[in-house]
Amino acid sequence: MSPEPTRLWDLPIGQAPLAFLDLEMTGLDPKTDGIVQICVERVVGGEVRERLLSLVRPEGPDRARHIHGIAPEELAAAPPFGELAEAVVAILRDAIIVAHGADHDVAFLTKAMAGAGVPWSPDAYLDTLRLSRHTFALQSHRLAAIAAHLGISQDVPHRADHDVKVLRTLFERLVQLLRPHNPRELWHVQHCRRTVRREVLEAAQRALAVGEPVHVRYRARRGIQEFGFCVRDVRADLDPPLVLGYLHRTRGRRELRADRIVTIETLPHDA
Repeated sequence: MSPEPTRLWDLPIGQAPLAFLDLEMTGLDPKTDGIVQICVERVVGGEVRERLLSLVRPEGPDRARHIHGIAPEELAAAPPFGELAEAVVAILRDAIIVAHGADHDVAFLTKAMAGAGVPWSPDAYLDTLRLSRHTFALQSHRLAAIAAHLGISQDVPHRADHDVKVLRTLFERLVQLLRPHNPRELWHVQHCRRTVRREVLEAAQRALAVGEPVHVRYRARRGIQEFGFCVRDVRADLDPPLVLGYLHRTRGRRELRADRIVTIETLPHDA
């Protein structure tokens, strides 16, 4: 579902209210399994404005206790989701959901809301799993694997509050690399839309003017590629625009689609 043309998705990235969400469940199927823990942190400009953290008493058997490690007696004393639903809706209202593997979490939350009789229709959301796949050249994009690669501390994996902590740090790294002006630009990146970010073209034009090689992170069909590149022309008149030049080491000629360029940065002198 694409973002509606509302002001929320076009706010500067530092002003947009973001709802970082993580759920722990009794299994993998949203049709038959349920939520056992939820954490939502509503963040604006890196500052937590509201936070909701709770265990949830599931209706059926917990088939994933070996993953999340939550004891049955803890869940027996927890509230059912119906008692939390209104508070969850309130913290998510007028905020953009950010989750890792967001389709999965949103499916579980949609089912739980319907079961509680609370109207809730999620708009588009941001998925750090998809953004990671389009940004980092990694073999695994599980949250724990990304945390290890980026040196992000993960105290207790598969606990909603600890995973939200990692999720927020990962999102900050993605924003640092992608430099989006607003959340809508991140949505276009995660869905591989043919949208060229202004800063990419500007960086390519600066590289052309200076004549110095740059480091390019490029979204190819087989995943993210990284290489040194010498820009020789920028065809902004084409659709999509092309950045023409050659590889810094092999001097092999390349035509780069500007909508697939993730970042263009100064090449280290020893590269």
